[in-house]
Amino acid sequence: MIQTAAALAGEGRTTVSLDGAWQVAEGRLDVRPEKFDHSVPVPGLLDQAVPAFESPGATVPVEKRGEIHWPDDSRREAFWYRRTFTVDEAVPAVAVLKVGKATYGTKVWLNGRAVGEHMPCFTSGYFDLKPVLKGNGQQNELVIRVGSAPAALPHSVMNGYDFEKCRYIPGIYDSVELILSGTPNVANVQAVPLLEQKAVRVVAEIANTGGANTTAPVKCSVREAKSGREVGQAETHSMTPDADGKSKIDVTIPIRDAHAWTPEDPFLYELVVDTGADRYTTRFGLRSFRFDPSSGHAVLNGKPYFLRGSNVCIFRFFEDPQRGSLPWDETWVRNLHRKFKEMHWNSLRYCIGFPPEAWYRIADEEGILIDDEAPIWMSGFGKVPPMLTVDSLAAEFTEWMRERWNHPCVVIWDAENETVNCPTSKVIPLVRNLDLSNRPWDNGWSEPQSPGDMVECHPYREHNFTRWKGLESFLQENPRPNPDHWDVWKKNGFFKDAPPPNARVIDEYGSLWMNRDGSDTQIGKGNLERLLGKNASAAERWNCYARILAAETEFWRGHRGVAGVLEFCGLGYSRPGGFTSDNFIDVAKLDFEPEFYKYVRDAFSPVGVMVDSWKAAYPSGPLDIPVIVINDLDSRWQGKLNFQLIHENKVLQEKELPCEVEAFGKLELHFPVEVPAQAGKYLLRACLKKEGEEPVCSLRDFEVRKPLKTVLASSNLDQDGATAPEAAVDDDPKTRWSSAFSDPQWIAVDLGKEEKISRVELDWESAAKAYTIDVSADGKNWHTVYQTEDGHGGKEVIPLLPTNARWVRMMGLKRATRYGYSLWEMRILQ
Repeated sequence: MIQTAAALAGEGRTTVSLDGAWQVAEGRLDVRPEKFDHSVPVPGLLDQAVPAFESPGATVPVEKRGEIHWPDDSRREAFWYRRTFTVDEAVPAVAVLKVGKATYGTKVWLNGRAVGEHMPCFTSGYFDLKPVLKGNGQQNELVIRVGSAPAALPHSVMNGYDFEKCRYIPGIYDSVELILSGTPNVANVQAVPLLEQKAVRVVAEIANTGGANTTAPVKCSVREAKSGREVGQAETHSMTPDADGKSKIDVTIPIRDAHAWTPEDPFLYELVVDTGADRYTTRFGLRSFRFDPSSGHAVLNGKPYFLRGSNVCIFRFFEDPQRGSLPWDETWVRNLHRKFKEMHWNSLRYCIGFPPEAWYRIADEEGILIDDEAPIWMSGFGKVPPMLTVDSLAAEFTEWMRERWNHPCVVIWDAENETVNCPTSKVIPLVRNLDLSNRPWDNGWSEPQSPGDMVECHPYREHNFTRWKGLESFLQENPRPNPDHWDVWKKNGFFKDAPPPNARVIDEYGSLWMNRDGSDTQIGKGNLERLLGKNASAAERWNCYARILAAETEFWRGHRGVAGVLEFCGLGYSRPGGFTSDNFIDVAKLDFEPEFYKYVRDAFSPVGVMVDSWKAAYPSGPLDIPVIVINDLDSRWQGKLNFQLIHENKVLQEKELPCEVEAFGKLELHFPVEVPAQAGKYLLRACLKKEGEEPVCSLRDFEVRKPLKTVLASSNLDQDGATAPEAAVDDDPKTRWSSAFSDPQWIAVDLGKEEKISRVELDWESAAKAYTIDVSADGKNWHTVYQTEDGHGGKEVIPLLPTNARWVRMMGLKRATRYGYSLWEMRILQ
């Protein structure tokens, strides 16, 4: 396949795309294949080859999770790419090949001669082709070799290991370009937005090849990206030599009619740096971003800004069965970001690895703030393998920053994920000053390096339902959670007396994951069953998941204790054996699961509402319900707040109040409720209403339960009443009944009269492995209506055929621990 580079024709620089179909073959690292008998798209991955290769890429079985095991590919050592092209005219002074990103390790040959290698996988490789490139219409043969698996890399290079992944598919997954220019040529440009001065500072590195004239001025111009209107220019002869032999210009350009960049108004400028022999173009936005440790919030362009969003795990999505060519389809990628904004998300964390460069350009254009996270996640090992050295990471981080620093979307350099005692703590101080915009850093579970940096928090409170007590857990929750590994920092001598003052960003939470087909993920397995019982329908499961995630989102946002709330996750894999999932039901069409879209979208509304009520049950009588309204907008919001008490789809009580919330403000209103005496399920609903806007609602379920007459038990561990049988039926999640440490043991509840029951809920503190549920009319003669030898613990919901009973008993036959049976609550429901 031949592609011809256009002549320079006085343009100063020609960039030729070498994307498209390449020939490819598999083989060894040190032997070039004789035949290239497959075809593969660039950019793309090698599982897209035609004809297909057998299982390209390494796989890591689940049992390897948590071990230091660098994935290997037993079938081959490398894949070799090949294509041809011509350059019509004479080769200019500068001829550079850019290989955007490629896994795993890149080596390049042109016309049979090796021209260099680049081991990092997550930044671009640049290769000097000038000595070997043929011009004047002669054919050039380009060969690029990539390793077949992470094991092909030196251990000092980031390899993207993720112990929740299974497949590591290699390939050139970003664009390949041929860059031709004269000299002096522009090696790199950093556009530093100066919002208050309504200007941009331009720091450009100028290289000189072959002793060309360097006395000519360097001209810089700024124009609006959409209109093309020039709004600023400057010219300089002043160059400062660098230690590496390059020269540097540093000039500030005032911008006429300066226009700030925000997610709500993503206004872009184009900067051109022209040496006369080379013309370099980049884009930027006028914006500033920082975290304010005193308020604990983010500040965008001098104003408070609350991050709302999700995560994109592109390297997990690479192994998704429905992935295909979607990551390189710019229409799909743009629509994906627009779908995210439809969820009221203004922020994303590109998690544990960087997507192709086009994703950042699209985030610039669509208006999404990016927390850009390097692919380091070692929490499964307990410590970081020593191969990741400070020097090797500093070199990779420098490449990363130089590649990304002009994107206004990138507002956080994220050094690692959930890793303690990481070398990044020494790397960040070495590279921080390279970014003249001084963006904040996130250092994962290692200690923050500056008061203006953020701290990531991952409050997966519902991660294991054997310990989670439902939404009532939020009654004891800290709205400004401590860092996940503050205890480790204290042990290592950091922040011994108090948590650090740094702003908190909750960039992961919500682990009731289900796959796109409604099945359980590895982590979510059994959790919804414990909540809803084995016979719950798919609709009930999706509804439960969405309602809990919405309530959690409201809590973290509503109390204003954190700078950002980003759920996990917006895009990931959904595959057999997967640990997590996203919330699409059709990822190609970008169709969200409807319950998720309905409830979680409201929870992320810029003007949001939270029913600040978390108990699962209330007694009959008067009740005061707080409702919190927050306003993320930079202008006052005025509307109405409607509050309802609902039973069986009938509104029992309703009140509506005028509601006015200042810019970036928070308002708390209170609504009196008379809880009915009638037992059953009830709903509290608060809705914000304003003409011309969609209503935004918050919902809370609770129950009114019939008083129980008598509770008996076979034993009581603590005879002073602290763990008496009555503690299991008092609707207090902090009290419990605990039995003696032996089998069997039982607890029985008298309903006062014969009732028709259809469900029993057991909220275990210490579970039963085997037990029965028995019913009786007189408390003496018992009939078993449910039995299991596989008790899960946590909250177990046991649906029954409608059964008449006055007495209900849990008979524990086999304990799950060496301790006794212990129940926080036992509920009998109609």
